[in-house]
Amino acid sequence: MPDRPFFEALEGLRGSGKSTVAPLLAAARGAVLVPTVPIFYQSLRRQVDLRENVEARLCFYLSALFTAAEEIRGHLAAGTPVVVESYFARCIANHHAFGARLGVTLPPDLPQPTTYHLLCAEDERQRRLAQRIKPISRWDAMSEEDADRISTAYAQFPMHRIDTTGRAPEQIVQTILTAQEGHHRADAEPVGAHPHVLPPVPRRPEGTHVS
Repeated sequence: MPDRPFFEALEGLRGSGKSTVAPLLAAARGAVLVPTVPIFYQSLRRQVDLRENVEARLCFYLSALFTAAEEIRGHLAAGTPVVVESYFARCIANHHAFGARLGVTLPPDLPQPTTYHLLCAEDERQRRLAQRIKPISRWDAMSEEDADRISTAYAQFPMHRIDTTGRAPEQIVQTILTAQEGHHRADAEPVGAHPHVLPPVPRRPEGTHVS
């Protein structure tokens, strides 16, 4: 048994398998699956997503994440494992790619998960997305246009890469479960040891693509 409860996060592009794998991993760990946009944020989330201000959206999602982090900290303090479907990495990587200019430095005392970056071959990822029935938002469309930039922005975060191409969700969970146990300890390294900063985005020359 680990001396600290597991805290694990899944990251990756849309269609990489996060929402499918997260509850299965939580069940396998006997963990709490904590929503990183808490329930009482959901109605405001819909309104924020209808607007076009990327800095306002970034601040909203950061607020939701900091609120979720307090719940996560409580579970870990009680010895309860936690799984999340995305964490601060997704928020920062996505909004960086969308053109946010607001600098963000995360505080050093945040709960620090072991993070798995779920990867998928592009043709399969697109097939998965085509099977979804929920409507595509403006931000979903932007995340597809900016997929390469999001992947590049993800590179600043320490994550274990897992290829989900052609693999059943249960196989992906098993890969995580059989990884070296030392990689799964909660708060193994404080966030402040690798401060994640969203730097200002330079203005693009006229005529270039702006997301």
